[in-house]
Amino acid sequence: MATTIRDIARAANVSIGTVSRALKNQPGLSEATRLRVVAAARRLGYDAAQLRPRIRRLTFLLHRQHNNFAASPFFSHVLHGVESACRARGIVPSLLTAGPTEDVAEQLRLHAPDAIAVAGFVEPETLAALVATGRPLVLIDLWAPNLRCVNLDNSAGATLAMQHLFSMNRTRVAFIGGSLAHYSIAQRALGYRRAFFEAGLLFDPSLEATIDASLPPELAATRAVERLFESCTEHDAPNAVFAYNDVAALATMRVCLARGLRVPEDVAIVGFDDIPAAAHAAPPLTTIAADKEALGVRGVELLLDDSPADIDVRLPVELVVRASTVGAMGTAGTVRMLEAVDVPSETTP
Repeated sequence: MATTIRDIARAANVSIGTVSRALKNQPGLSEATRLRVVAAARRLGYDAAQLRPRIRRLTFLLHRQHNNFAASPFFSHVLHGVESACRARGIVPSLLTAGPTEDVAEQLRLHAPDAIAVAGFVEPETLAALVATGRPLVLIDLWAPNLRCVNLDNSAGATLAMQHLFSMNRTRVAFIGGSLAHYSIAQRALGYRRAFFEAGLLFDPSLEATIDASLPPELAATRAVERLFESCTEHDAPNAVFAYNDVAALATMRVCLARGLRVPEDVAIVGFDDIPAAAHAAPPLTTIAADKEALGVRGVELLLDDSPADIDVRLPVELVVRASTVGAMGTAGTVRMLEAVDVPSETTP
């Protein structure tokens, strides 16, 4: 015999009305009571499809370190995609930014969402707290086992960037990276290192520089690049730089020009993300591009899918060639090279 809400009420020691409100994610209950009811329902084998509430409100959760849209506009485009997808489906989105010392569960209670979309890095404790709410959850530009995730094909993008540089005999390629706790950065670093192995080239770990996450993004990248060049001699200096994002790549360009280095004649530079400033730099920046709004749209689609064919979605990237790697060629127009390598997707960070 199928489990009924009366069975759940008895197991959770609450009223039938409380069970109904808990399973429909309606207001008027404490979070502890709602979780107790949901746990009882699952324990009794209540139909999981009936446990999934109709989603009317979605909270887009962003770590405070990402909430500088002016300096790093990547996540503003992702948010636009989420908002667009929600608007098309009659869902009301809200934005919540939180840091590691804040009570995320309490803040979510005020938002009262039916579902949550998390973008970018969050601490493991925060992610565990979000999973514990029992609400439908999707990760965007983030990965965790057994959760619905939408990411760019970051490793393949790094491979494209490196193959482009290698094709011009740039083999002393430095990498400007951030914390490997960020899934996308870790995947880009993996692609960077693997490219040397696949090309039969020697990898020099001294050419990797990591930014200080406690500083503003541009300043942190600038200091990392300065440290990198100060530690090199003329003999072992890089002749190319692959930066984990365009903000770091543009900072690299400014440091190189200030040191009297020519871009790209002395140092070729490739970024990642194709933010608007990339095309307007002097010289324009070669970068790895992807549809950032599509990340948000696809995240909402995956969240709403009752039985997705794959819960680990990767969106394609492309190499946009501009003058920071090919000189005057880039001033005549952007050359777009669609993904041209067969790189297996990574399923673990």
